[in-house]
Amino acid sequence: MSRQNGKDFTDHGSLDHRPLAPGRRAPQRHRVAIVGGGFGGLFAAKALRRADVEVTLIDRTTHHLFQPLLYQVATGILSEGEIAPPIRDILRRHSNTEVLLGNVVDIDVGSRLLLVDSLERRTTIPYDSLIVAAGASQSYFGHPEFALDAPGMKTIDHALELRGRIFGAFEMAEHEPDPIALGRRLTFVVVGAGATGVELAGQLAELSRRSLRHNFRHIDPADARVLLLDAGPSILPAFPEPLRERATRDLRALGVEIHVNTAVTQVDERGLETNSADPALRRIEAATKIWAAGVEASPLGRLLADRTGAEVDRAGRVKVEPDLTVPGYPALFVVGDLMSLDRLPGVAQVAIQSGQHAARTILDRLAGDSTRRPFRYHDRGTMATISRFRALAVVGRVQTTGFTAWLLWLAVHLVTLTGFKNQLAALFNWTVAFLGRGRPQRVITVQQVFARRALEQQPGSIPAVRPGADVPRRTAEGPC
Repeated sequence: MSRQNGKDFTDHGSLDHRPLAPGRRAPQRHRVAIVGGGFGGLFAAKALRRADVEVTLIDRTTHHLFQPLLYQVATGILSEGEIAPPIRDILRRHSNTEVLLGNVVDIDVGSRLLLVDSLERRTTIPYDSLIVAAGASQSYFGHPEFALDAPGMKTIDHALELRGRIFGAFEMAEHEPDPIALGRRLTFVVVGAGATGVELAGQLAELSRRSLRHNFRHIDPADARVLLLDAGPSILPAFPEPLRERATRDLRALGVEIHVNTAVTQVDERGLETNSADPALRRIEAATKIWAAGVEASPLGRLLADRTGAEVDRAGRVKVEPDLTVPGYPALFVVGDLMSLDRLPGVAQVAIQSGQHAARTILDRLAGDSTRRPFRYHDRGTMATISRFRALAVVGRVQTTGFTAWLLWLAVHLVTLTGFKNQLAALFNWTVAFLGRGRPQRVITVQQVFARRALEQQPGSIPAVRPGADVPRRTAEGPC
């Protein structure tokens, strides 16, 4: 039995001590546990593929999410399967790797054990080295109640729910006789003007003004209002000023209303309130609100800090040593969005490179090299798309906009997608959406819109965001 901070893992109920389970031999190789199947965890597992180690990758979902393209699922361009391939399928040729569906609920760093909830089963997973890549989730800045009426953009559930709300708003508007209610139905508000918010706003404008043309008989989808709000002084703060100005012009040309220095103070089913000095913005009636502002680290970060005595920053990220280990625990690595180091941005490339660095460090140690090498991040650039044929890209000292940046954005995202079939499907859907007028993925169901609300209202239900998942966040990145 194991104890940590006065707790005994056996106090949690019936446990399955997997190494001692019938029919399984105790592992003789070095055991590496990886928490999170996002960019950090997945690329750490890939780096260990040919190593003489036993890898257990634990994630609360069965898929690896290419989060930078979630907004395209929400706006009907891509299907969820094209950006979320099964983790087991990705790692099917990794003979030394086992994938476990579960949620890490406790860590005994003294005995090197993880406590994992797997649906109706509670399991202890031993490890010799641990890589925690549990990612980040949406932050509502102390107002988690906003999530019910303004879903975020961090999971497949979020994207499908928003797809239902977006296309459902046009469907409801088609037979709405009240002009005031019609205006509310056709008003879409995106909160947060980072890359995700800008890309969403651009696609909503293009959807209403181009893709849905001639689809309705009683409304003109082009009458839809798309508002982009941000509490900061400008959109896309991670980009250089000339590119921010270009993005502002492009969005306004599409019909997007941009309001900076405008913080949201209240959200409800019918709209939202802000602190704007403009009376017209104090209260915005809108059926569809999308939250793209702010991120916070997985709750697993604070749990880990409690168990190790490590510090966390304001966002809940664990402050790590230069080699990505937790102070005082050389066998425990924190990577990706859960780590706090040198003010690195929360982008996919940071997660990928930090996961690979942790895996290489483990391999070096097994080879007898105990040198503590600091993590060096290589910035591959940042990019964001505004709409078809319009994008921004910064690669080194090169800054580009417009069609060239858009082609670069397409190429980078296509190459980064996991799996040839997904790449082919994405290319086909992009051709339909960008060269034609269609949105090939417009299927919506009642479950997509209302299932989360029903789940959250049930006692003991699954929360909207749980710890233990690697959900890479983005600010102004795409996959770079």
